[in-house]
Amino acid sequence: MKERTITALVALIIFIPFVIIGDWPFELFIYLIATIGLLELIHMRKTEGYLFPTILAVLMLWIILIRDAAFLSNYPKFEWVTLIILLLLAYTVLVKNKFTFDHVGFILLSTFYVGIGFFYLLETRDGSAAEGLKNIFFAFLIVWSTDTGAYLFGRAFGKRKLWPTISPNKTIEGAIGGIILACVVTFIFHLINPFPHHLLIVVVVTIVASIFGQIGDLVESALKRNYGVKDSGKILPGHGGILDRFDSVLFVLPLLHIIQFFSG
Repeated sequence: MKERTITALVALIIFIPFVIIGDWPFELFIYLIATIGLLELIHMRKTEGYLFPTILAVLMLWIILIRDAAFLSNYPKFEWVTLIILLLLAYTVLVKNKFTFDHVGFILLSTFYVGIGFFYLLETRDGSAAEGLKNIFFAFLIVWSTDTGAYLFGRAFGKRKLWPTISPNKTIEGAIGGIILACVVTFIFHLINPFPHHLLIVVVVTIVASIFGQIGDLVESALKRNYGVKDSGKILPGHGGILDRFDSVLFVLPLLHIIQFFSG
């Protein structure tokens, strides 16, 4: 517990200034941690030995993260991604199917899974400094309070397992407790720094986002169990890897943009 607490504090000390500064330092930081997250997935599947596909995967990730279309010249993202997909498929032939169609599918889904989530993290921070900060802290408050509530309620009242074959320590009571604490925290946040939405809408969005965040956590747990690993990585002592810390965020942020909560 001491190691986890120290790591969490150090991570926050590093992460929060980048969030506050925003602009290109934040973008470069997100590119870095997104790349680490993708490499964690590739390592999980034990495909890091294929250097060329790994390079293409990282390149595709960076293309997904780009928000300035002019940077890609006259070609839209779709065409660049299509080219990389074709190169990956061609590579299966060049290596005589040692790198298979299944490997290509894993690379593509992993890249989009990580890329889309972190793209929306960049999108959330975009815009005016005040609104970007408010939006990003709102999303992270949902995730952090859900995790805290699930842990506290699970320890105090947890009896019925939520999904024992995937994550044996999670309970139904903990999941509900996470939603409740997320609602309380975002209710206070909305009173202090209100959104242009009715309070009822903020609460409903919080409930849905909290559920999505917990699903994101379970997806990561299912991945790790499928590939027989305890953590996605070792970069954060006591916490695991980048994906272990951002699994919920990768689900919550796209949701908040899809329902256009941040657009007012």
